[in-house]
Amino acid sequence: MLKVLHTLDSLGRGGAEMQALDVCRNAKKHELDLTFVATGGGALEEDFRQSGAEFIRLNRRLPVDFNVVLQLRKIIKQREIQIVQGYQPVEGLHLYLASIGLPVKRVLSFQGFIYDKKNRRTAKFLIPQMHANIVVSRGLQNWLEEVDKLSVRQNFHVVYNGADRERILSNRKILREELNLLGGDLLFGMIANFYRDPRKDQMTICRALPKVFAEIKRAHCVFVGRIETGAEEKFEACVRFCAENGIADRVHFLGGRGDIPDVLASLDLFVFSSLQEGLPVAVTEAMLARVPMIVSDIEPLLEVSDNGKYAEVFQTQNASELSEKILKLLTDKNLREDLANRAFDFATENFSIEAHLKNLKNLYESLLKK
Repeated sequence: MLKVLHTLDSLGRGGAEMQALDVCRNAKKHELDLTFVATGGGALEEDFRQSGAEFIRLNRRLPVDFNVVLQLRKIIKQREIQIVQGYQPVEGLHLYLASIGLPVKRVLSFQGFIYDKKNRRTAKFLIPQMHANIVVSRGLQNWLEEVDKLSVRQNFHVVYNGADRERILSNRKILREELNLLGGDLLFGMIANFYRDPRKDQMTICRALPKVFAEIKRAHCVFVGRIETGAEEKFEACVRFCAENGIADRVHFLGGRGDIPDVLASLDLFVFSSLQEGLPVAVTEAMLARVPMIVSDIEPLLEVSDNGKYAEVFQTQNASELSEKILKLLTDKNLREDLANRAFDFATENFSIEAHLKNLKNLYESLLKK
């Protein structure tokens, strides 16, 4: 088995964290002897402890914490680690320092675009120090080159994220019961956090709702996701819009939740409105849960839907077009089922945890042969 170490700086409930957790739970099945090191905590810490991978908890107290570096180096040497992988520049930097002079291959995964100058500078330094850099979509690779001005054409590999179908599958439609919905009521919504940076675009969905609700009297919409510090005004603007347009009783802001499989099982339609993405785990989860979806026409979402073959696509921030797409699917059950089934097959082949780990292991083995 390959001896691999992965590290994350925090264990909050987000896309990168869920991706890492699915990897931990399935690593042994794919002959990866995985040690997972967290340098911070979060809501998913207990899940990681129970994942089946060896879990080690460290505490990073400084931007560059040499105590963490020394502890990582000790772990690498004691466990005879062959490959180390980080999910962000901060982890990549600590792994780079910890592995200097050791017979270890270094991998850095880019899960999304980089917001601040400090992390962009760190990424620019780290890219040539890695034996391989991973991007989760070609769209993200283009963004990192064109917007973040990083050199991404050499030593970069596209490895799509993948979700665990066993984790996602659920027949418990408890959200419908929680919202007191009747049998003929339709439920659609978005699963994504509210971020202070220009990432997700819940407001465009809100702006599309008055027309949808005017034509479908028994439809409800849910927003599932926590509110990041600094994003309070974005959240409040959505709530205020719904109140001012008299639809607050049919729009449900549920906050962050740990029962995403049950949420997906309750949805008739998944809508993902976004401005910028890497390759969102929430979208692949919806596909693998057989929930038909509508996505913005940004490059990574076109990539995950094969240019709209496996999802309805609307022009980014175009609420009028989005409302038409929602109405099109909510009023045609057969269309929803056909779209969901085809998307499931496509996602199983390309965006399942099995596909992810197969491609990741192939990359690891190629590095060890060099």
